Amino acid sequence: MEREKFSSRLGFILISAGCAIGLGNVWRFPYITGKYGGAAFVLIYLVFLVILGLPVIVMEFAVGRASQRSVALSFDELEPRGTKWHWFKYPAMAGNYLLMMFYTTIGGWMAYYVIKMVKGDFSGMDVSAVEGEFGAMLGNPALMTALMAAVVILGFVICAGGLQKGVEKITKVMMISLLVLMVALTINSILLEGGQEGLAFYLKPDFGKLVEAGLGEAIFAALGQAFFTLSIGMGAIAIFGSYIDRERRLTGEAVNVLVLDTIVALMAGLIIFPACFAYNIQPDSGPNLLFITLPNVFNAMPGGRIWGTLFFVFMFFAAISTIVAVFQDLISFATDLTGCSVKKAALLNCLVIIVLSVPCVLGFNLWSGFTPLGAGTGVLDLEDFLVSNNILPLGSLVYVAFCTSRYGWGWEKFLGEANTGKGISFPSGVRFYIKWILPAIMLFIFLQGYYAKFFS
Repeated sequence: MEREKFSSRLGFILISAGCAIGLGNVWRFPYITGKYGGAAFVLIYLVFLVILGLPVIVMEFAVGRASQRSVALSFDELEPRGTKWHWFKYPAMAGNYLLMMFYTTIGGWMAYYVIKMVKGDFSGMDVSAVEGEFGAMLGNPALMTALMAAVVILGFVICAGGLQKGVEKITKVMMISLLVLMVALTINSILLEGGQEGLAFYLKPDFGKLVEAGLGEAIFAALGQAFFTLSIGMGAIAIFGSYIDRERRLTGEAVNVLVLDTIVALMAGLIIFPACFAYNIQPDSGPNLLFITLPNVFNAMPGGRIWGTLFFVFMFFAAISTIVAVFQDLISFATDLTGCSVKKAALLNCLVIIVLSVPCVLGFNLWSGFTPLGAGTGVLDLEDFLVSNNILPLGSLVYVAFCTSRYGWGWEKFLGEANTGKGISFPSGVRFYIKWILPAIMLFIFLQGYYAKFFS
């Protein structure tokens, strides 16, 4: 059966970017940027994005395009006879399922907050009342399961339409809408009275604050954010390489994905900081920022109900674009391995993901006594740790080793695939860096993640 292709280059870029653009762009990036000196931190982050993220995206695209398969079979297709690179398919596929086991729950939260904003449920509430609403949602397993299941079903209905008529068509609309919403929200925040102080905090380089917070700590934060923002290392990006032709070189396509991902992250800060400063609300990190802090900001803002609704629609699009992209991966695993139809793969995976996502839902209520990584942690933290601190860094190491080692696919074959077509070439002169220095950085990220989690 011939593999379906994207109908346009724009579709490929927007869907690949949709996979990379996720909630980390919004609830983590602005906060750590402010913490480590604003624009000074952004400069370091951008450097790491290019030297760390870009090569791995190109490698994932190249492995996908050369094999014309998902990670379920891509290494089987390209590895030298007798080698065991194909064993990586198991942790890679597990990573995609694990990511969706908690991401779908958070996607449900976003949908719920869109509904609550439209209804005006937060109007007149103070901080503790909004916090109470968030807590009430977390404490209701039936509501959370219904929200999660609705998001899963929506995602697989889109994917069941096929690559062009389902995933590409819907994701294009969502991603363009997401960017338009961000521009509108950014303009609104910048024009708020008192918002200029937030802009200065975010955009004016403060190297003093960078040093004060600890230069080493800031560098590692930039390194970690650059790495984790892109979802590289488990084949989630590679799949889209298998759906494109050989007209364009892959470095230019990877740059487009990086640029879109970075624009969303930077604009999230332009929305959040001026608004928080205008209403004297301290920007928080993580779920508190989105579900407690920002509803209070919108409460205080003229037309806040409208702006709040638009913000959570944007957040829902950011979540669902990643969910649809990874669901496409899951469907491709099934079709590659069994040859079944897309619709059958979508139906089966839909049921599997709903069941697998239940532990995350229960981790906030009925199973809240389960604290796998210490006090204050839950099922979501464990699932996130397995993906972010293990599969992503170690998986990225596998891609780098496979594309540079003579015992793997090899540098020349990788370079030949990456540089087929028109556009920016992947430089052959960086071989030493890619083969030796980049893996050392990835190992450092992996070990530092364990140190920070269990020993700091």
